Amino acid sequence: MTQPFVARAVIGTFLVVNLAVIHAMFLIAGPPAHNTFGQAGRLLGLYLAFTMTVQALLVARLPLLDRAIGMDRLTGWHRWTGFAVFWLAVLHPAFVILGFARYDRVSFAATALTLSRQLPVLLGLIAVALIVLVVALSVRFARRRLSYEAWHAVHLLLYLVLVFGIVHQAYEGTAFTLNVLTRVYWWGLWAFALGALLTYRLIVPLIRNSRHRMRVAAVVPESDDVVSVHVTGRDLHLLGAKAGQFFLWRFPGHNRWWQVNPFSLSAAPNGRSLRLTAKGVGTTSAGLRDLPIGARVFAEGPYGSFTIDNRGGTATLLIAGGIGVTPIRSLLEDPNLSGDVTVLYRVRSGADAVLLGELRNLAREKGARLHVLSGRTSAANQPFTPPNLHALVPDITSRDVYVCGPAALTGAVLDSLRRLKVPARQIHAELFRLAP
Repeated sequence: MTQPFVARAVIGTFLVVNLAVIHAMFLIAGPPAHNTFGQAGRLLGLYLAFTMTVQALLVARLPLLDRAIGMDRLTGWHRWTGFAVFWLAVLHPAFVILGFARYDRVSFAATALTLSRQLPVLLGLIAVALIVLVVALSVRFARRRLSYEAWHAVHLLLYLVLVFGIVHQAYEGTAFTLNVLTRVYWWGLWAFALGALLTYRLIVPLIRNSRHRMRVAAVVPESDDVVSVHVTGRDLHLLGAKAGQFFLWRFPGHNRWWQVNPFSLSAAPNGRSLRLTAKGVGTTSAGLRDLPIGARVFAEGPYGSFTIDNRGGTATLLIAGGIGVTPIRSLLEDPNLSGDVTVLYRVRSGADAVLLGELRNLAREKGARLHVLSGRTSAANQPFTPPNLHALVPDITSRDVYVCGPAALTGAVLDSLRRLKVPARQIHAELFRLAP
């Protein structure tokens, strides 16, 4: 439990120190030659640039943060930081343009048109438009109508935003051009953020995949719409993958390069092979059963803190819903999982209970109790209300609880755990709220 505390302390210190330095630079630079609107716009621009570096670090998937905080929580932070970037990106140019308009005593529209004729300003405005587009397509109403692949592809525009933003700062920045120290600080901050992004999103995955040379070894249908893919490669034990974690999977030659999906390991890694199991709900997952044997595999990861390493006690409750059974099944197979184990598997019907035979065999080997909770949710069939959950597992407050399933199921379980006063440190959830 010390690792998350240390990670949060490092993050908090990073934010406080940098915000203090940014304010100091703003004050030392003095007010611009315009008015209060111009001053506010300049300060908002510094906030925007710094927030963009924070966003770059959040999506860089730094191993320290992934292990200590967890990808789900980091993605939640990424979402809220994205909204901060959105508002700052809208307000920064608005206040700057308003400041010039008041100073020159011309209209806001005329000032905006005049400024946009300067290339650095135009690039900044294009970056703002791209940010607005990405955020508009990320709100819940629009997100539900986009496939994961399309949503992920749209987010690739944010790399263009970073490029345009850097060019804009290089020509329009003032507060960080005071002297050599401020320049070194500012561009050092950006170098750190972009370096982390390039290292862990590009360089490390390329090196790992070149080393391991992963290929499809077998494709096994588990049901009408669920398939398992077995992957082999060289020296897979060096990946350091653990049960409960996931990879970002690409299949070059079978799907387009930008089509990537997060799939959990559905079997505990054994150092020789990896297995993913997916339900055909999107372009990539639906096409997995057509993968040819020997097809190349490009995998980023392993990611996630949904592992036995974060267990605090000796008794464990594993809760799976639908295809969320995949990381639960791998956790049950983990050799490090010992003690009193109970598994709850929620499905609509027996036909939907994929990997059930494997779960039963593993439960028998572990001496675990397995409960299959079937049937459609109704007033009479709600197994995860606090009373029903407590009836199924009377000692639930003393257990580490791992839950993975559809958003509605996971939300209901987490709400019940809070109402049952299960300590937060004992609750582990995999939500797959992945930042692109």
